[in-house]
Amino acid sequence: MKLNGSLLLLEDEPLLRRRIEAHLTRLGAEVTGAATLAEARQALAGLDFDFALLDVNLPDGRSLRLLEEKAVPASVVTVVMTAEGGVAGAVEAMRLGAADYLVKPFDLDELAVRLGRARRDRGARRDREHRRRQEAAREEEFFFGAALEDVRRQLEKIIAADRRAQGATPPVLIEGETGTGKTTLARWLHHHGPRAAAPLIEVNCSAIPETLAESELFGHERGAFTDAREARIGLIEAAEGGTLFLDELPSLSLPIQAKLLKAIEDRVVRRVGGRRELPVDVRIIAATNADLRSLVAAGKFREDLLHRLDLFRVRTPPLRERGDDIIRLAESIAGRVARNYGFTPPPIPPEGRARLLRHAWPGNVRELAHEIERSLVFEDDKLAFRSLAPAEGVSAAPAWVSPAFQIPEGFVLDEAIDALVARALRQSEGNVSAAARLLGVTRDYVRYRLNSRQAP
Repeated sequence: MKLNGSLLLLEDEPLLRRRIEAHLTRLGAEVTGAATLAEARQALAGLDFDFALLDVNLPDGRSLRLLEEKAVPASVVTVVMTAEGGVAGAVEAMRLGAADYLVKPFDLDELAVRLGRARRDRGARRDREHRRRQEAAREEEFFFGAALEDVRRQLEKIIAADRRAQGATPPVLIEGETGTGKTTLARWLHHHGPRAAAPLIEVNCSAIPETLAESELFGHERGAFTDAREARIGLIEAAEGGTLFLDELPSLSLPIQAKLLKAIEDRVVRRVGGRRELPVDVRIIAATNADLRSLVAAGKFREDLLHRLDLFRVRTPPLRERGDDIIRLAESIAGRVARNYGFTPPPIPPEGRARLLRHAWPGNVRELAHEIERSLVFEDDKLAFRSLAPAEGVSAAPAWVSPAFQIPEGFVLDEAIDALVARALRQSEGNVSAAARLLGVTRDYVRYRLNSRQAP
């Protein structure tokens, strides 16, 4: 295994220190050795470390003092070493913030395994920190329906390719209007793919102040800027082995876009104020509600980043293009919302269905979810959606007409009527009277249409 990162090794026994240093160096670590607390303090004052490997008992005191004094920053993953009988001291070190301990003598390969596990734990802690700062979005299964069957097939092909891939998984670009479910789609892709067991880090790029964006994404070293009192890993590192979802990607400045491009292409990051490039294994999913090609033409988005992202492109269609799927989606959302409030969801009455199909939904799925919750909480005739009215410029079409339907060129009304009569007859299994009732016409009219089609 590779162990990339800088490590402080505090061990007073020269032979053991040389053996550990040589072994960890072969694994890719940059090792700084120290034999006393004084030397360790000097190293910690002048250098930034990813790991610290500390012997508990030293000639000038116990290494626990470094943890008590907080001389070892919280971002440094610390493992302590102790002789037989010194387990109590090791346990005390863990209480003070150490990640693990080893009892001497130990196998050097075991040391590498422990440090590698500690590195993964560090990323998990950063993940949890990010999730606490961000309002956690409820995990929800994405509703596909017939209108999104092509999207589902695309995602399944991406997941199949991911499982076959030997190296890095290419980025995914999700395009769609605001509120079409891009975030939920990204979660679905992560949780159904081979990286599901690893972290999913979600970042709303528009919510990060420009002055903090670089530090948030790439991390920083101690002293990199005012108030950077200790080193901190970025969200890209925190997503190690998993997925980083960048929502509203064009909000990032052009310099940050350039640094992101390098991270994607070379699979490395450099923290703010850092000198080393750190390897990362992260799947990038980016989302945008803007036309990136237009932004490139306007000089607001990097063309090379667009070309790098524009490989696996997925488009989430607006709600107005999903036809009858709106009803099934509304029923799914209503069920989830009703359970959250502790009651059984009522059925959507015919008038509610008609209003759902008639509305233009400029806010897409997000607007639909809000309308459903509002109806369930405030309206006595739940899910009738009486607050919905036809959108401006949209006529009150019958409920069976999809809002996305447009009359095509060459449309022939007689042929459309014949098609409706034929559909009604199929639905009524050839019963002319039943077909006439479905159409709201007389039996003679249905026969007339049949005869007119059969006439030479």
